[in-house]
Amino acid sequence: MVIAGILILLVVLLLTGMPIAFVMAVTSATYLYVADIDFSMLSQRMTTAVDSFLILAIPFFYLAGELMNACKLTDRIVNMSKAFVGHIHGGLAQVNIVASMIFAGMSGSATADTAALGSVLIPAMKKEGYDADFSAAVTVASAMIGPIIPPSVAMVIYGALADVSIGRLLLAGILPGISIGITQMIFTYFLAKKRGYPRYPRATVKQAAYATYKGLAAVLFPIIIVGGIVSGVFTPTEAAAAAVLYGLVLGVFVYRNVGYKDLWKTLLQVSWGSVRVLIIVAAASAFSWIMVREQVPQLIADGLFSITDDPLIVIAVMTVFLLMVGLFMVASSAEIVLAPILVPVVVQFGVDPVHFGVLMVFSLIVGGGTPPVGVLLYIAQDIAGIPFGKMVRAMIPYYIPLFTAIIIIAVFPQLSLWIPNMVFGN
Repeated sequence: MVIAGILILLVVLLLTGMPIAFVMAVTSATYLYVADIDFSMLSQRMTTAVDSFLILAIPFFYLAGELMNACKLTDRIVNMSKAFVGHIHGGLAQVNIVASMIFAGMSGSATADTAALGSVLIPAMKKEGYDADFSAAVTVASAMIGPIIPPSVAMVIYGALADVSIGRLLLAGILPGISIGITQMIFTYFLAKKRGYPRYPRATVKQAAYATYKGLAAVLFPIIIVGGIVSGVFTPTEAAAAAVLYGLVLGVFVYRNVGYKDLWKTLLQVSWGSVRVLIIVAAASAFSWIMVREQVPQLIADGLFSITDDPLIVIAVMTVFLLMVGLFMVASSAEIVLAPILVPVVVQFGVDPVHFGVLMVFSLIVGGGTPPVGVLLYIAQDIAGIPFGKMVRAMIPYYIPLFTAIIIIAVFPQLSLWIPNMVFGN
């Protein structure tokens, strides 16, 4: 009865619009009061959660992504993508998807991807004869790759809360992220061919080489992170710090388009963003301790065991649940609340928590492209200058490749696990 009351309180507070960190802190404090546990336990759990070397990867990844954005690499990424896929049906739409895959290796954020690439590519697509709503839809769909391909703050948060190797999680996102992009490119090919959207002439070897040279800095960014972790030179946190150094060198000394005022502004943005995330992680740690103490994961697992013992069915149920949650909660908040509860459940069914992490993050991110929350929809709609209803209707076809990618990731766990197992062992 106590835990039922606590969960009801959690939902009610969420519905009031209270910030997620305060929701979990208030809920946790209420439980401690009802259970007659000293309130010092709350501060102890919260401080322990963020007193971690691995957690430092969060502000470092934020800072590295902001620095790369400040270097204004967007045009270089677009030109490089155009040289390789611009000749495919729906040329600039294909460029949008590939550019998002590259940009994902810089920002690790679907919101940043939508805003940065959308502000460049949506007007360009409209100018070349693409429908405004289609241009916005392909931008939103491709931006969802952002939190999957490393670096990914979402993966770091999941790893911290679920006690899963962050290095394995970052590597686990590579092949699923590429798969998500490929499913969208195939779908876009047929849709663009049907609608008669334009494409570019095939680039010459010389043009492709030059575009690659100009965009090489963006490609090297994820290589530094992944290569450093794979080679054992860096821990995930050290790789994030090295990426910050790389961004500083590019912005201050190579391109010289990042001044001291830009650095100060970037540091302030990253500081506030990191503080918000770390407060949420701290509060979530206290809440997850309560869930474990009350054996909530075990109760859920027992309930599922009474229905089925097939891991694939359990994953299917979890995925549908996460997609539904994503309709009403911001992905990061939902991940923080649910990861400590659901991960122990899937582990009991023999599901690898790394594989589940990739599936969970992507399933929740898809919620960013669905109403009523749909943060990505609002950003793209504003850039494209179209009504929200038209934006939603344009997104409907793109749920086909998105759900296809979810099914592929769910059914083929080796897609997520092959690279981590190859690097770190089973």
